[in-house]
Amino acid sequence: MKPAAFEYHRPESAAEAISLLDELGEEAKPLAGGQSLVSLMNMRLGRPEHLVDINRCAEMDYVRLEDGELRIGALARQRRVELEPAVGLACPLLTKALAFVGHPTIRNRGTICGSLAHADSAAEVPAVAVALGASLVARGAEGERVIEASQFFRGLFTTALAPGELLVEARFPSLQGWGTAFLEFARRHGDFAIAGVAVALRVEGGRVAEARLGLAGVASGPVRAVRAEAALAGEAPSPQLFREAAELAVQDCDPVADIHGSVSYRRQLVRVLVRRALEQVA
Repeated sequence: MKPAAFEYHRPESAAEAISLLDELGEEAKPLAGGQSLVSLMNMRLGRPEHLVDINRCAEMDYVRLEDGELRIGALARQRRVELEPAVGLACPLLTKALAFVGHPTIRNRGTICGSLAHADSAAEVPAVAVALGASLVARGAEGERVIEASQFFRGLFTTALAPGELLVEARFPSLQGWGTAFLEFARRHGDFAIAGVAVALRVEGGRVAEARLGLAGVASGPVRAVRAEAALAGEAPSPQLFREAAELAVQDCDPVADIHGSVSYRRQLVRVLVRRALEQVA
């Protein structure tokens, strides 16, 4: 199919892009990688009247470490982030999760901020952002605001971005020295996850000092498994502890049945994947 008619805009700077988005309002969509947006438009599930192509806004194409954070601009491609050595050291969980995003061809165009703004409940990057407590920077005509990942995702394909705002940067905390794992189950590699798990553990003196767990595909948005995190904190890693944490993680998810799996099936996937991820980290 072909998309419905739209007007195409190609700003040369972030300021010009934000001005256009503010002027055009809810009928405009920003275009970076377009790996989700263009498909939705082709199927006419999305019908924006205006596309604001930000690919010439070079100042938003960066990946850097600053003030103990990994900062990723709106035009940084997923494949670049995946292969960046500094990312692998500072935020290895993100590197591991990106290996599950589609295929290299997709990641060559898709962006980190685009995945976050799209807010697919089965996507890998939002689950990592929620697990790690990432901060997301939105910029509009009235200025800039920083939104915590836990407050950013409002439901399926719904975020805290206001009309006219652009997600210009994602900030992930540096977790160098933590143990991390990302696991997911899909019908085929590259398909949307039926369930996914992001895990990060900091162990000191033989006990879990801090735990971060994010879940994908098992609610209307990414989920942080706070009950499991609390159960792990202060305890010595063991198979029994991991089984208990996995059971608690199931309580934090709220899956919906579809053609790929029932509610009970998705809960069982969470139970198994959390336990396996914790064992892998340990």
